[in-house]
Amino acid sequence: MADSSAPDGYFDAASTEPPHPAARAALLEALDAGWADPARLYGRARSTRMLLDRARARVAGVLGARPDEVSFTSSGTQAVHLAVLGGLQARRRAGRHLVVSAVEHSSVLHAAELHEADGGEVTVVGVDRAGRVDPAEFAAALRPDTALACLQSANHEVGTLQPVAEAAEACRAAGVPLLVDAAQSLGRVDVPGGWSLLAGSAHKWGGPAGVGVLAIRKGTRWRSPLPADERGARRVPGFENVPAAVAAAAALEAFRADAEAEGPRLAALVDRIRAEVPAAVPDVEVVGDPVRRLPHIVTFSCLYVEGEALLTELDRAGFAVSSGSSCTADTLRPSHVLEAMGVITHGNVRVSLPRGVASADVDRFLTVLPGTVARLRRTALNALDP
Repeated sequence: MADSSAPDGYFDAASTEPPHPAARAALLEALDAGWADPARLYGRARSTRMLLDRARARVAGVLGARPDEVSFTSSGTQAVHLAVLGGLQARRRAGRHLVVSAVEHSSVLHAAELHEADGGEVTVVGVDRAGRVDPAEFAAALRPDTALACLQSANHEVGTLQPVAEAAEACRAAGVPLLVDAAQSLGRVDVPGGWSLLAGSAHKWGGPAGVGVLAIRKGTRWRSPLPADERGARRVPGFENVPAAVAAAAALEAFRADAEAEGPRLAALVDRIRAEVPAAVPDVEVVGDPVRRLPHIVTFSCLYVEGEALLTELDRAGFAVSSGSSCTADTLRPSHVLEAMGVITHGNVRVSLPRGVASADVDRFLTVLPGTVARLRRTALNALDP
């Protein structure tokens, strides 16, 4: 059923999901009740601390974790940086080797670059044309001196689910902790098991921006790469944003409950787009795994069209979509994910449907797209042959 939280034509939920009504309600309530310092001992502070502890427990329930394994950060990117750098720092005696997939989020890859610049070693495991890591290849990259391995739960650009369970088993056998960046999948699909560290981002599930989640399993060695701080269980420094954490937890619970019905509905709409776009638009490549994927993402590339021009025209028609990596779109560089997959990197459109999107909006998109692409191709052809 359509929901007012999904604006007409908004197809960029992989960048940020529209605010969930549960987040709004929880945030407003917590702004009044949870503003005191949760580290103090007086009554109002204890009440604020209870709100924070309850939020941590609610998130832990969705993750299948213990509440004391969960911390709130200032973003999903900060959660990833803390997980990667802290995991590596704690296991320097084991070695300085890091394993990542070629299609990880830029926050993981930038942390890997920093590790490499500091004298560490990084092995990048490639993917197939669907954007999926070969579990055997990932396992083969693990070495006796591997300090940490990283594998996203699902790709943020093409939606392909990664073989986290198989990778986790290989890491367990090798005694290597596994970081799972679950930012794109949390609340949408079940959390894969076997992880040692996990990162998420609240605005991806309709919570407030500026809230991330870092979960570290008991028994996992981790040392903060930041200066010591008495707050955040010595993991995340600074005064806790309790109202935002409360809103993030409420949104995650509600979003996960919605997904039982909404996931199959979105998957069916994506199946329509996957089938009808290449049938209606010549010279189109739909990328990503058609089956083992998130329910809401579909990505396709159009030959002879610049992605930025296509996005601009679709925006004029009332559709918000993205092209390439949402975190590097302003650089005009080809997507590292699509390059790693060996697919077309130009004329790329990522459609990611939000909770509550109206099927009529998808109908209109499928009606508008063919003419938009044809018009841009004619313009490009005329520019080449004046």
